[in-house]
Amino acid sequence: MIQLQNIEKVYRTDTVETLAVNGINLNVAKGEFLSIMGPSGCGKSTLLNIMGLLDEPSSGSVSIDGQDTSRFKDRQLAHFRNEKLGFIFQSYHLINDLQVLDNVELPLLYRNASSTERRRLSEEALAKVGLSNRMKHFPSQLSGGQRQRVAIARAIVGRPQIILADEPTGNLDSAMGNEIMDILMSLNEKEGTTIVMVTHDEHMAGKTHRLVRLFDGSQVQ
Repeated sequence: MIQLQNIEKVYRTDTVETLAVNGINLNVAKGEFLSIMGPSGCGKSTLLNIMGLLDEPSSGSVSIDGQDTSRFKDRQLAHFRNEKLGFIFQSYHLINDLQVLDNVELPLLYRNASSTERRRLSEEALAKVGLSNRMKHFPSQLSGGQRQRVAIARAIVGRPQIILADEPTGNLDSAMGNEIMDILMSLNEKEGTTIVMVTHDEHMAGKTHRLVRLFDGSQVQ
């Protein structure tokens, strides 16, 4: 489902060159749940952003579902990302002025779905994460775990084949973190969603199919 070949990412300023990701070769199979671990600053989030087509590698190629994404123009890339990928972030990235239902609908605004279809899909996504009774609430009225559930609902509302999760349990206590992991595992097992998760938590990583470790931008396991 995801194929990375010789991926490098270099950040340059006038005086400093930083190699954030160095020579990564990685295949993620369809339906796999992969976790990526490593110390802070080792390139985990950079690698995830490259997988998610949010950032371009300095060299190397990214193929998703058999398609070489380097050939896409900006409009094609945005459409492909919206159709194929769902994103979950540690800090939720919800819009505080929008109700939960409206936050979940956001990815569907870039498709040709009617308002009725957007609402139906959003309600289904919220039901999957156990938040049907919070649709009219605002993010400020929710707990951290509930906000992360909203973020998951937003990620899955478009029925993506791949979910990329950057520290999805990082801001949560262990009980709430386990609840979020249970939702992700259910999506993976019952719907076959391919998931790549960056985490610092060995316990959470141990629940996934495979673990990749990074150190100083290089894969060490």
